[in-house]
Amino acid sequence: MNNLKLVYSGKTKNVFALPNGNYLLKFKDDCTGENGKFDPGSNSIGLTIEGVGRVNLQMTKYYFEKLNQLGIKTHFVSADLDECTMEVKAAKVFGKGLEVICRRKAVGSFFRRYEEYIAEGAELPYYVEMTFKNDAKGDPLVTKDGLSILGIMNEKQYEATKEMTQKIAAVIAKDMEEKGLELYDIKFEFGYVGDEVILIDEIASGNMRVYKNGKYIEPMTLSELFFAK
Repeated sequence: MNNLKLVYSGKTKNVFALPNGNYLLKFKDDCTGENGKFDPGSNSIGLTIEGVGRVNLQMTKYYFEKLNQLGIKTHFVSADLDECTMEVKAAKVFGKGLEVICRRKAVGSFFRRYEEYIAEGAELPYYVEMTFKNDAKGDPLVTKDGLSILGIMNEKQYEATKEMTQKIAAVIAKDMEEKGLELYDIKFEFGYVGDEVILIDEIASGNMRVYKNGKYIEPMTLSELFFAK
């Protein structure tokens, strides 16, 4: 990668430009959180866990390949677990980046916002929220109308993104259920090529909250349980 151009350095991965027009994602061992405690909804790096980059790539590779087989479009091309890298197709992001959250339980920031109206852990019907990727402003929520008015996403793209989000979350929730686990919420990123919305970035244990018998499972433990034979 010394000969490749670094185009972006994110919280959990670096992005390099490839000669063929694709990009190479290098997964890091950094995790979001605060004061050494992991939090998938945090806007800052809180800790480093050795080997978490490979673990995140392993789950990403598994799900991107599975989704492609199901006909759900992603930017995935190939992955190298030993090098912790993933080659992806070029795609445009919405605005300066959107995060799309699918919630099945009222926990995390959702519960903190609305605790006067809902019990912690209450069922949510694959509820979809979108937030701007803006650490300084705490990833502010944005509505469907807001996205349209700001020229970031049209109605067709919004509906496609929401539908894909719910479908992908359902696939993951079913897998977790088969392993005795329960998906509470998960965060995705989407981009577009022409008029087509596609899943980008990753699907990793660090981007989801999963519980077993009502107890939260840490990312490394989750990956171990998920891939246990």
